[in-house]
Amino acid sequence: MVQRGVALTDDVDVCCPSVLAEPLAEADADDLAQVFAALSDPVRLRLLSLVAQAGEICSCDLQDPLGKAQPTISHHTKVLAEAGLLVGEKRGRWVWWRIVPDRMAAVRGALEVRD
Repeated sequence: MVQRGVALTDDVDVCCPSVLAEPLAEADADDLAQVFAALSDPVRLRLLSLVAQAGEICSCDLQDPLGKAQPTISHHTKVLAEAGLLVGEKRGRWVWWRIVPDRMAAVRGALEVRD
C-alpha cells in the first residue's frame, strides 16, 4: 500500500478542534493548512472528485478525464496522499487510489461549529 503521512487520527473528535469553535493549536493549523493547500488546485479537486465518484480508480484511468500526462497525475496524487486525503495501493505497474473517508470527515469536522 502506498501511503503518505497522515497527521489526523481516525477519531474525528480527537483530531482537531473546529476552526470556528476555538483557536487551533499550531500543529492542527499546520495540518489543516496542508490539506487546504492540497485542495486549492483545480486539477487536484477534480482528481479527488473522480476518485470519490469511482470509489477506487487506477492512475491509468485518470489521464483522459483530467487531460494530463501520467507524471502530472502522479504529482497531484502525491500531494493529495501527503495531505492524507487519498491512499494508494500499487498493483503491478499502476497505483489504485481511493479517498480516506475518516480524513475527509475530520476536515469537514474542522469547519463545523461545535457546541
